[in-house]
Amino acid sequence: MTRQHTTATIESPAPPQDVIHLSSPLVLDFSAVEMTDDQLVKFCADNGDLRIELTAERKLIVMPPANPETSSKNYSINGELYVWSKQDGTGVGFESSAGFTLPNGAVRSPDASWMSKERWEAVPEDDKLRFSHVAPDFVAELRSPSDSLAILQNKMEEYIENGVRLGWLIDPFQRQVHIYRPGQTVEVLEYPASVSGESVLPGFVLNFQEIW
Repeated sequence: MTRQHTTATIESPAPPQDVIHLSSPLVLDFSAVEMTDDQLVKFCADNGDLRIELTAERKLIVMPPANPETSSKNYSINGELYVWSKQDGTGVGFESSAGFTLPNGAVRSPDASWMSKERWEAVPEDDKLRFSHVAPDFVAELRSPSDSLAILQNKMEEYIENGVRLGWLIDPFQRQVHIYRPGQTVEVLEYPASVSGESVLPGFVLNFQEIW
């Protein structure tokens, strides 16, 4: 049987009469919808209050806005990464609104990420204005109250399988940092005071004083 596909026509929505407040991620099946890169970018822009990802299986994940506590912790992580990146000068950092299209077709938005300038400059200019078809060298995900640890662990494995060289899953509730590296077993640090960026982010050390 041939699967029927629907070509998506994305239009700016009318102002909502009622605002829906999400307390946990909403998963929608988009497998029957063909959406171009430009249409997906527009769809996300039209729904800018929400953080949206697309899995390799064409599941659209709509995530609730971060609560102030989680946002503050993420701000600290990105702030430290920004300061190091500006001083180091060899790469480009991205905060949580950046979307990347991984080789498996998933569109992911890490809470913090970094990529070497050489790899970023190789991305076509028009692709930089979409969800760029490239995987960062480094990603960090900060668990929020609405996040399933198992789902985040699967996402981290996906990052590594698609070219990310170093990943941190930060769990402030268990006070743990799960470190992901290609071809290696996941390392779990219990209540670390800091974590090193190793050879991927040479000289970068994330202080967890404001995270725990």
